[in-house]
Amino acid sequence: MSQAAIQSVPTVSIYGIRFSKMNMADTVHYLTQRVERREPTQVITGNPIMIMTALEQQSFHKVMLDAELVVPDGTGVVWAANYIGDPVTERVAGFDLLHHLMGVGEKRSWRVFLLGTTQEIIEQTARKLKQQYPGVTIAGYRNGYFGSAEDAEVVEYIRSTQADLLFVARSVDTQEPWIAQHKEAFGVPVIMGVGGSFDVISGNLKRAPKLFQKLRLEWLYRLLQQPSRYRRMFMLPKFVAKVMRDKEKVGKHRPTS
Repeated sequence: MSQAAIQSVPTVSIYGIRFSKMNMADTVHYLTQRVERREPTQVITGNPIMIMTALEQQSFHKVMLDAELVVPDGTGVVWAANYIGDPVTERVAGFDLLHHLMGVGEKRSWRVFLLGTTQEIIEQTARKLKQQYPGVTIAGYRNGYFGSAEDAEVVEYIRSTQADLLFVARSVDTQEPWIAQHKEAFGVPVIMGVGGSFDVISGNLKRAPKLFQKLRLEWLYRLLQQPSRYRRMFMLPKFVAKVMRDKEKVGKHRPTS
């Protein structure tokens, strides 16, 4: 994360990763300013699985450190910050942040590029977002099935659209590192990994009902819809156990470089 970003955003450190303490409204305002100034900004919607991955993979930890903004998406992150006595203001869910930014784009005639998932889902997502936010221009979209040999072509395509926002939905192991690798070349001020958001927007998956959200059980609802995710879910109790074990050093931890 750039020094300027660290100074302008209040953060809490969880294993060296600086999570924003801003609420949703302040986060949207901050990112709106970044768009207006055309400042390259990688937004990571952080969760416990990402933290555990970062602790195991130094390269992924560096990606999270270098991101201009890491928001507390996972409820486990909100819990951890509170547990170590340095709470965030509220959970800033990536799905909701996407829609808030689209709402601002509706008023400011922003251009948006969508990247990731299958061709069918990305087309459905583009159509749904255009219906919901007619004032936003869907500047382009592309499925996420391409290899490193096609990166330059994809990056140039995105750059040519002069988008204001880029939402990326690729596999967990490639999404954030890929964004970090190319964020300066995109020519897009705000780039955010959105995970499974396109599946929900397109109608292929349902978002957890309000009750599940209130009880912080969205992960369980998604697991019920996608049982294949069960291996990833094993990281959640591991994260809780680790934070409880490391309580005194969670906020002071600085991985070796």
